[in-house]
Amino acid sequence: MSSTTRFEPSTIKNKIKREDVNRKQKKAKGQQKLQKRLEQAKVEANDPAAKKKRLAENVPRTLDNTREFDPSFLTADPAQVSSTQQEETAQDIASDPFASYFSSTDDPSIPPKVLITTSPKATKATYDFCDELVGIFPGAEFIRRKKGKGFEVGRIAGWAAGRGYKHMCVVNEDSKKPSALIFFSYCYNLLQLCSPAADAITLIHLPNGPTAYFKLTSVQLTKDIYGHARATPHDPELILNNFVTRLGHAVGRMFQTLFPPLPEFQGRQVVTLHNQRDFLFFRRHRYAFRSTEKVALQEIGPRFTLKLRSLRKGIPAVQRFGEGAKPLEIDVGVGSSKDDDDEDEGEEGMLEEGGDGSASETKTKEGDSAAPPQPVVPPETDEFLWQWKPELETTRRTFFL
Repeated sequence: MSSTTRFEPSTIKNKIKREDVNRKQKKAKGQQKLQKRLEQAKVEANDPAAKKKRLAENVPRTLDNTREFDPSFLTADPAQVSSTQQEETAQDIASDPFASYFSSTDDPSIPPKVLITTSPKATKATYDFCDELVGIFPGAEFIRRKKGKGFEVGRIAGWAAGRGYKHMCVVNEDSKKPSALIFFSYCYNLLQLCSPAADAITLIHLPNGPTAYFKLTSVQLTKDIYGHARATPHDPELILNNFVTRLGHAVGRMFQTLFPPLPEFQGRQVVTLHNQRDFLFFRRHRYAFRSTEKVALQEIGPRFTLKLRSLRKGIPAVQRFGEGAKPLEIDVGVGSSKDDDDEDEGEEGMLEEGGDGSASETKTKEGDSAAPPQPVVPPETDEFLWQWKPELETTRRTFFL
């Protein structure tokens, strides 16, 4: 019996000797495992069926493959989906706010217009991150956020909708980073100062929503990525992974509308949004063809992580506290002795004056099929389609996207 196995390390009182014995035992166990793996690899090289059998039997239990059942879960295999669920999914796709983008007959090479702005009093780090976003979306344009009343997010979204923008992206900066360095924590504070200060993104689909609010973490700009590639102005290819529920399907389609439907494959650029445990990992790469059989990926950047916190039905609400009360309105049409023709004329006149805007919009569409978009009035209250709350996550295996 060797000296390293005569005694258990816990029974040795000398600390230096105890650590030495423990280190030798761990090294011996590692060598035994290595020899076992090498012998197993030799056997499986001659018998491929043995390797398939081992992989089929030894499936690891992870949080992803043991997630809790979600009734809104959609599978990629049509044979496993009931006819009722297929019909409901088809109806959702046909009636969602993004249907016009996928059924449009416009030139597919023209990218959607995206307005990018920030929260008030943004710092330089946030502006640098916005510059990265402008390079990601082909039709993006950055406009500095003005301060003061009248420049709420909802009002800006309505203004952008009237000028042909299809999306609005607001980079929020709620938590300020420290501006001074202390001697004993120099390295930590230096990392805090160098990292982007943005901590949330509000993505608005124009003109009528929805609005998605994401928490933003793990931001790394292109200049901070070692060996990064240089971006080109080509329209990238978009890859969406693991958006398997109805909510995830809606979020994925929302990201699809940010890019042109026809990518320019000669640019060899690809944008990936990988969903894992409801964290959306954003990466941008370029294909590097080493030969006719091998291809590699070279990262362009930036890289960041998103997590959905809420999804609202329309554009952000603006509570107009300073407006005066509406004048008193008396409805004289109810219970009157007018005939049907007079009632129809009265309703038509009310609609023309802008009672609900439907008649005026109809006449505009009939008279001019290419009418310019009109500004959108933001609502006074928010209507949430989904909102994250701590009590929703009962276990670590609860996911929503």
